[in-house]
Amino acid sequence: MLGSMLIDSDCVKLVMDKLRPDDFYLRQNREIFETVYAMFSYSKPIDGITVAEEMRRNGTYDEATTRNYLAQLMEITPTSANVMEYAAIVADKSLLRAVASAASEIATLVQEGAGEARDILEASEQKISAIRKEQSVNSMIPLKQVLPEVLDRLGEMTENESHLPGLSTGLSAIDRKIMGLNRSDLILLAARPGMGKTSMALNIALNVAKSAEKTVAIFSLEMSREQLASRILSAESLVDNYRLKTGELSESDWEKIAAAVVTLSRMDILLDDNPLLSVADMNAKCRRIDNLGLVVIDYLQLMSSSGRTRGGENRQQVVSDMSRMLKIMAKELDVPVICLSQLSRANEKRDDKRPQLSDLRESGAIEQDADIVMFLYRDDYYNIDTDKHNIAECIVAKNRHGETGTVELRWMPQYTMFATIENRRENE
Repeated sequence: MLGSMLIDSDCVKLVMDKLRPDDFYLRQNREIFETVYAMFSYSKPIDGITVAEEMRRNGTYDEATTRNYLAQLMEITPTSANVMEYAAIVADKSLLRAVASAASEIATLVQEGAGEARDILEASEQKISAIRKEQSVNSMIPLKQVLPEVLDRLGEMTENESHLPGLSTGLSAIDRKIMGLNRSDLILLAARPGMGKTSMALNIALNVAKSAEKTVAIFSLEMSREQLASRILSAESLVDNYRLKTGELSESDWEKIAAAVVTLSRMDILLDDNPLLSVADMNAKCRRIDNLGLVVIDYLQLMSSSGRTRGGENRQQVVSDMSRMLKIMAKELDVPVICLSQLSRANEKRDDKRPQLSDLRESGAIEQDADIVMFLYRDDYYNIDTDKHNIAECIVAKNRHGETGTVELRWMPQYTMFATIENRRENE
């Protein structure tokens, strides 16, 4: 590959963004590539003689070997026409060395026993992930190559009756506001305890698994998988959640439950109730899931950076770091990630109890990293005499895809589910 660049300077611009000096194993090859790179950056002419002179100036020229080695590189190169193939071979061997090096470092960590097994596992994941990131860095792409992809996407949306660029939440009023659940989006759903944020997330997960036929991964750090399954069953069967908990079921209830179980069995919903999961653990598990469509995490404040809280941690910094890692995870997996979050008690002190962005608990960079921030608010939670009984407000406080605003939803506590409020014309 180096010989191709020396005999044909046009090859330089073809491979400059494909390789780095570290991709070369021999020090002498690295020095030659670095010299050619510097000369290319300053638009200097490149051939065997000019490269030798440049190496002489920067102190990497060896009188005994360098000139002969440069001549040999040009002599053994049959043609510069295959330079991209040569570059691919170099990159492939570099990747194999990186994997071998990471494997050796991981083996050393295990043998030395430096730290607990969870720490070593996380360090191992990071090493492999770092290699993957380096390999997946995209080169710059001309606009004309991107436009066909945009047109194809527009065609798909035109054929789709919902005309949504993302997955449907199952709640049309919210879909219209946030344009559905879009790939690589981090969606923060926040509320005070008891407002129904877990129910909302499960409703959305159920709809994605059902209508989009995608795999949905749900990580619950608070509720057990049996509790989650019970809520999902209640929402799908429309059997009172209280009766499901107590077992006071009628024959018609059992018929509804049987039909719901058949429907739910066809869906691909994965539940994980391990309370010690870190973002790295979740990312690793999700990477192994085929046809992944959505990730739901319940909830942010129960997580810790390494799977557990260490003494002396700056909690606000930890939560900020995790929110950034969640955004990176959404981008890497190329799926929407819904993360639930608690709110501080700041709204309790105001006359208007509706939440604001400043109420985000241990906010740090949460509101910056999230593409969409939604709050849930029910007036009957605070005001018994309200005329909005069982009416929930979904407040879209941040929306990178459109406007912010409030959407009213019907809250059905007996089924732990939300529904869109139809207007009078639709009812008629």
